[in-house]
Amino acid sequence: MNPEIVPICGMETPVCIIRTFNFLIPDTTMSNQIILTGFADEGPVSKQAAEQLSMLAGLGLSYYSIRFVDMGSGVKNVMKLDDDEVSRLKALHNNFGIKVSSVGSPIGKVKLLDIDDGTRNAYIPFEQYLAEDVQRAIDLTHAFESKLIRGFSFYPPKGSDPKVHFSKAVDQIGKIAEKCGSENVIFGLEVEANLIGHDGASMAAIYEQVNHPNMFLIYDGANILVQHGSRENTVADYFAMKPGLGWLHIKDYKVDDSLQWKGHVDEDMLKNFLPADIGDCGHEEILRDLRDFIPELEQRLEPHGIPGVFLDLEPHLKGGGQFGGFSGPDGFGVALRGLCNVLDYVGIDYHLRDYSDIKKLKS
Repeated sequence: MNPEIVPICGMETPVCIIRTFNFLIPDTTMSNQIILTGFADEGPVSKQAAEQLSMLAGLGLSYYSIRFVDMGSGVKNVMKLDDDEVSRLKALHNNFGIKVSSVGSPIGKVKLLDIDDGTRNAYIPFEQYLAEDVQRAIDLTHAFESKLIRGFSFYPPKGSDPKVHFSKAVDQIGKIAEKCGSENVIFGLEVEANLIGHDGASMAAIYEQVNHPNMFLIYDGANILVQHGSRENTVADYFAMKPGLGWLHIKDYKVDDSLQWKGHVDEDMLKNFLPADIGDCGHEEILRDLRDFIPELEQRLEPHGIPGVFLDLEPHLKGGGQFGGFSGPDGFGVALRGLCNVLDYVGIDYHLRDYSDIKKLKS
């Protein structure tokens, strides 16, 4: 059979793949494997738990990051679930053969200072925040038998220089990491616009100064690119964060050259999110480097009981905002296949459910 040359958009060269009955023949030389996961609340409009888990299972995933979910009494952030809802959700996880990769908490998405800066961001006194919100995130991580909490690096007053507030943010993040360490979970710090840790340099500096084994960094190229960056910047920021990297969020973006950078991103106005195989973030170059870094990263994660290197889909294909996004079941599938295209191209292995998984569930 002659191979069919199929160019993949956004990549430097076309990739030669062999097609048989519309299925890709896997490259058996690949040895480095990641674990696919994602924010399933981006799929079903209802965000009902059974619909989220049905979508994941149908797409072949066995992990997800839990953020918003409806357990029968309306959509709630995971932090607001009561113990009965957690128990019923765990039973559903068992029925569907789905595990929680991370608790997608909003920890750190609050004001650093009690100043009215014109935003809707809340301020909570830190000691109260640590004792209540951070503890609840830890308790949920234990309940869902995960090891990972997704969090953020606090909002400085809008319009101020984040560097002025850097030491205070580091102190608070350090205390969160200490609390997580005392309970054997990991605090993952996600890079995002408008926060103290908004780019690779600031995230690397936080990691170096906190210097705690229970804090890792979460890379997200689109969260950097929306700050009117470039492919070169997003790739450079990946390398800046690499010494502290724990896992990656996967979404991509198309730069809008008509917009002017004003130092603050209106997250509710972001509309140019794309799958990883056609955006401007440079996922091909990033994942090509990750391929060779996976063994070292696994050694970093293994002592904490983390099963592998997670690539966490957060596509936002139909819209994104400050506390979440939406892709629809179809968009989530498009984003998954786009990511798999890039993984196949750069030579990173992954697993989607096959009949052996069905046999395990049957038994």
